[in-house]
Amino acid sequence: MDINNLTHEILNSAYKVHSVLGPGLLESAYRACLVYELRKKGLRVEEEKPLPLIYEEVKLECGYRIDILVENQVVIELKTVEFFTDVHTAQVLTYLRLSGCKVGLLLNFYTKSLKEGIKRLIL
Repeated sequence: MDINNLTHEILNSAYKVHSVLGPGLLESAYRACLVYELRKKGLRVEEEKPLPLIYEEVKLECGYRIDILVENQVVIELKTVEFFTDVHTAQVLTYLRLSGCKVGLLLNFYTKSLKEGIKRLIL
């Protein structure tokens, strides 16, 4: 599946989860439901994926955790905040750079309409 079709499938699943649950829940609830929907579609999904961070001679086995990694290609960072900040965007870009992935989705489930809570980032 090409990256555009993959992100389309991810967003369809996110819309479904948001339309059923609405805003106001914990991030972990949305993550569990989104992972469920993506796996129903037969996609390979990893949640809370630890990745090492190497800085000169320092190696952290778990430098950070990706909320959701789909097909080893798309990083998904979930939020339940009033609005995105520059730090949220920077976080996803850092995850992309360190993971080697090219596309990230920043999803905010705290919005009335999920359309307002989607940011697609390309490295």
